[in-house]
Amino acid sequence: MSPRTREMEHSRVVRAPADRLYALVADVSRWPVLLGPCLWARQIERHGADERIELWAQTNGKVATWTSRRTLDPRSLRIAFRQDRSTAPVASMSGDWSFHPAGDGRTRIVLTHAFTAVDDAPEALEWIAEAVDRNSVQELAALGDFAERPHPLEQLAFSFSDRLEEPGVDPADVYDFVHRSDLWPERLPHVGRVDLTEDPAGVQRMEMDTVTSDGRTHTTASVRLCVPGERIAYKQTVLPALLSGHSGRWEFEKSDGGTAIVSHHTVAVDPAAVERVLGEGTTFEQACAHARDTLSANSRATMGAACAYAASVVRRP
Repeated sequence: MSPRTREMEHSRVVRAPADRLYALVADVSRWPVLLGPCLWARQIERHGADERIELWAQTNGKVATWTSRRTLDPRSLRIAFRQDRSTAPVASMSGDWSFHPAGDGRTRIVLTHAFTAVDDAPEALEWIAEAVDRNSVQELAALGDFAERPHPLEQLAFSFSDRLEEPGVDPADVYDFVHRSDLWPERLPHVGRVDLTEDPAGVQRMEMDTVTSDGRTHTTASVRLCVPGERIAYKQTVLPALLSGHSGRWEFEKSDGGTAIVSHHTVAVDPAAVERVLGEGTTFEQACAHARDTLSANSRATMGAACAYAASVVRRP
């Protein structure tokens, strides 16, 4: 007997052109700053119109990960997806995004899902349906809000990185410094407080007070996804007042007998917050530059302290 398949459809009409909305969904690198449930997303491979992606997201309060294969059709404004590695209780999941011009500069976004549950369990099917419904509503609302902003997409969500190479240090020690963010208040002058929990292993929830150069303190919260010795990806779930989205990752690699540490950021500045936070007359472009400079300064301070810590570690032969 075949397992029961549940089908769901969600839609929303937004005041933005269809090709702009299609571009937002097609580029998964923006998803963590754009879509509330998405914690991290990356393209694994791409062959013509077909790609494979990895996603981490919050589903019904839990962190889940899966990989999907997608077929992108910009002419038809349609993106089909199918999970090829699911996480229980999901046994299978597929669907598509489509974008339909609705006149007067508006677009109707349609998001469909079809899914089955592990062991065909009715309670699992309901759990999945609840997660799909909650996340789909949030994602469509976020897409609409973001696409309606009067700025080019590359300004609304922009990425940058900083890199530091340190000879003679072990990548494991540099990773340990960043991983143990609960010790940052003792190690970093711009960090006033950190509350850190990790459950399950590799998934951290962190709340932090950061002290700015003018002495003000702001509180942020993040979910961090840790791969020992390789990377720590994160998404801020409580943001500074200027931002509507911020995600990033720390990467660690061996380099010329030492370590290279790279800090990546993807940031979305909230246009409505610019003058309220930075003062009357501040432009959106100035706000973006301010966000970049502030985040880069904090990253460089953390990377420098991590390398200094790693250089101080004495390893017994």
